[in-house]
Amino acid sequence: MTTTFGKARPTSHSYFSHGLKLHFLDWGNATSRPVLLIHGMQDHCHNWDWTSEALCDDYHILAPDLRGHGDSDWSKGSSYSNLDYVYDIAQLVEQQELDSVHLVGHSLGGTVASLYAGLFPERVASLVSIEGVGGFWWQEIANMPAQKRIRDWFDATREQAGRTPRRYESLAAAFARMQESNPHLSTERARHLTIHGSNKNEDGTYSWKFDNYTHTGMISNFSYEDMIQIWSLVTCPVLLINATEGFEHRIGHDGSHAYFSNHTIETIPDAGHWLHHDQFARYMELISAFLKQHA
Repeated sequence: MTTTFGKARPTSHSYFSHGLKLHFLDWGNATSRPVLLIHGMQDHCHNWDWTSEALCDDYHILAPDLRGHGDSDWSKGSSYSNLDYVYDIAQLVEQQELDSVHLVGHSLGGTVASLYAGLFPERVASLVSIEGVGGFWWQEIANMPAQKRIRDWFDATREQAGRTPRRYESLAAAFARMQESNPHLSTERARHLTIHGSNKNEDGTYSWKFDNYTHTGMISNFSYEDMIQIWSLVTCPVLLINATEGFEHRIGHDGSHAYFSNHTIETIPDAGHWLHHDQFARYMELISAFLKQHA
């Protein structure tokens, strides 16, 4: 399958991780330095189409769909944890024989990219975290009594078991919901993301591609202290980009920037959590200069 976007024609590919068939887009130019673009929660690889088109002449761009998202398999009978996502990225890097890879991640993808960079510093040339999820929530969960923490997760998971994916009567209705959720998005971008982020059901309705179980996360022994230790092992240059109207407790907030030995922080005004859409020109200026410097 080939998707046309502007001047570039990315190709769709699959790889396997934990027995799951996972999808990624390859924008060609395979002899150039690899740049891996990792999307956020309930997003998909086409969130990066504008970024990919801008960079693909100079870099080898790969944009995966995380498990449970986009055109990748859902993790049936299992939870979705950060380490599962990191493992999948490690498998993609290994199977595609990527080296000196440049990582760019948004939201959850920023967390996944930062963990991979600390676990495998020898494979990573640079790291960009865009509104990456910080460690605050791990600390909050760790401070809860164990019984409450685990029972809350049970309840959240049970609630998802009784929930069916929302169905929209038309693509236009799904598009309206996309605009409501992301008011900064232009009409063109909202339509593009809706088309690539939804499936048409057998009855003619539309549903989002992501698995509802991705909402529940996972209870594990992975703690904020573990995250800090891994972040401290990141040796590559790091660019942390956040927005003035973004979410709270991003990577770079709450003193978390101190755990990256070689970092720069940039804050983009008049932008929300999806700053790579809201202020695209400024965002591209920042990451283009950063990649050019370190590639």
